[in-house]
Amino acid sequence: MKSFSKPLQDLRRERDELARQLRLLDNAISILHGSGGGIGRRGAGGAGAKRRLSPAARRRIAQAQKTRWAKWRAQKKKSG
Repeated sequence: MKSFSKPLQDLRRERDELARQLRLLDNAISILHGSGGGIGRRGAGGAGAKRRLSPAARRRIAQAQKTRWAKWRAQKKKSG
């Protein structure tokens, strides 16, 4: 008997890809429906979408804030 594992694996892969595409379409439809056909206050991501920062971007922001605080404290020490 011939093995069906390869065709079965191919069918599952195709099903997963189609499910991914359907999720994308559902997201697009909900964005358009939820924001009245345009881009709402929170942008194209819809009402509940959050922007994600990479760890590198988070480090840069944290370092910049530390630098600002250090400068502020040094200035306060000079004048105080």
